[in-house]
Amino acid sequence: MEPNESSSVTVPNPPYTKAVAETRSRLLVAGLFVLLLLVIDQCIKYAVKTNMMLGESIHVTDWFYIYFTENAGMAFGWEVFSKAFLSIFRILASGVLIWFIYLIAKSKYSMGFLLCMSAILAGALGNIIDSIFYGMIFSHSEGQVATLVPLGQGYAGWLHGRVVDMFYFPIIHTTWPEWVPLKGGQELIFFRPIFNFADACISVGVFVLLIFYARTFNQMIGGKEKRG
Repeated sequence: MEPNESSSVTVPNPPYTKAVAETRSRLLVAGLFVLLLLVIDQCIKYAVKTNMMLGESIHVTDWFYIYFTENAGMAFGWEVFSKAFLSIFRILASGVLIWFIYLIAKSKYSMGFLLCMSAILAGALGNIIDSIFYGMIFSHSEGQVATLVPLGQGYAGWLHGRVVDMFYFPIIHTTWPEWVPLKGGQELIFFRPIFNFADACISVGVFVLLIFYARTFNQMIGGKEKRG
């Protein structure tokens, strides 16, 4: 009897399952949503940066101004810790958000929850771009309109760029009543913070998360999968 001839067996690739297709589709939607918000954010910042001097404002209504300012801190102009620390913190936080978004897409949580987290990520990335690149590619805006310059010839180094803010809503602009202790007769402005589109993405995303998806977020953190 002749010995059996050895033959190679071709193992087929794992099937392209419906679950994989759905995960990729949801990730694509999330990615496009993040990209759209980033483009809007950067277009607004570029328009302000290259057409206005620092401190210049445009009166839209009595309660809405385009007011060009820059900050080295966190959302709404708050400054905590060093600039480099904040930039690195934003990058690390964005990495965590990207991982969360992958888990949300893979576990098939609701699309609303996925887009909510994507909006927060887009806001974080929008301000990261300012922090990393703007100091390297723009001239300063103090007393002049900034222009694009060759890489490395800008007003600051890597991770030290200032975040561009422009939306100012002094909805109430009056004075405190004289009888108010310590504040009587002083200027009263509400809402005072100046912010950008990226800040708005983060704020809206967090607000929607707390109102509609707090329980879902807790389930995800606890490792429980929820469909639909």
